[in-house]
Amino acid sequence: MEDKPQESTLRLRIREIIFGTNTPAGKAFDVALIVTIIASVIAIMMDSVEGFSQRYHDQIFRIEWFFTLLFTIEYLLRIYSSPHPTRYMRSFFGIIDLMAILPTYLSLFEPSLNYLMVIRVLRVLRIFRVLKLMRYLNEASVLLRAIRASGRKIFVFFTMVLTCTCVFGTVMYLLEAPHHGFTSIPKSIYWAIVTITTVGYGDIAPQTVMGQAVAAMVMMTGYAIIAVPTGIISAEIYRDMRAQRDFRECLSCRRSGHEHDADFCRFCGFELEKVTPEETKPD
Repeated sequence: MEDKPQESTLRLRIREIIFGTNTPAGKAFDVALIVTIIASVIAIMMDSVEGFSQRYHDQIFRIEWFFTLLFTIEYLLRIYSSPHPTRYMRSFFGIIDLMAILPTYLSLFEPSLNYLMVIRVLRVLRIFRVLKLMRYLNEASVLLRAIRASGRKIFVFFTMVLTCTCVFGTVMYLLEAPHHGFTSIPKSIYWAIVTITTVGYGDIAPQTVMGQAVAAMVMMTGYAIIAVPTGIISAEIYRDMRAQRDFRECLSCRRSGHEHDADFCRFCGFELEKVTPEETKPD
């Protein structure tokens, strides 16, 4: 009975360090974890360089297991200290944390040398560790909210692009002979996608005058629509950032648009009035 308060205190302390971002210990933990993640990703990338991997195979192997053990301890501590362990394990970041360590352990169950290619794929999956950095980027949440809010518009846009590529691909299949490379409608649609995205591999090209005229239309269409999704997402980002702004008016320069927790004007440095969060919302 006497050990429970100590365990509860220890759990709260671990939670404060791992999940807390405003405490000195939490900030130090986040910085250390970011450095560890970057170092582990660099090690994974260098392991893919054949000459470097052959020369430093043993060192890379030990470094990889060192990082894996660190991330395993971190993952277990997050489960232990989380107020809702099951919810954390099923969350996006919980799955990413598991994916950061699971491939290394799976590589232990290598049945024979014939499965080395499968093991190599599992090793490449460790690059998921870079996604662990997302929880430390406040701007990432703004971008995710903007993409989520733009979902329907982006879906309509891609549906329109898909329709255009199908139409242009079918037309090119009818205009160009099979010996020009347009042997089927799917092959022609592939050409339309490559052309409308301005990639232009050049493996297929129209030879007839009418085909080249249609190709010119496809290229111009590509330049016309390439900025559409960027504009949609940018508008949502601006709307989200504007919603987060504080509409208090500075008594000195009469300008607004400050951060909610700002104590001084971001334009002239004059001290702002102290107001409640409800009062900072626009009318």
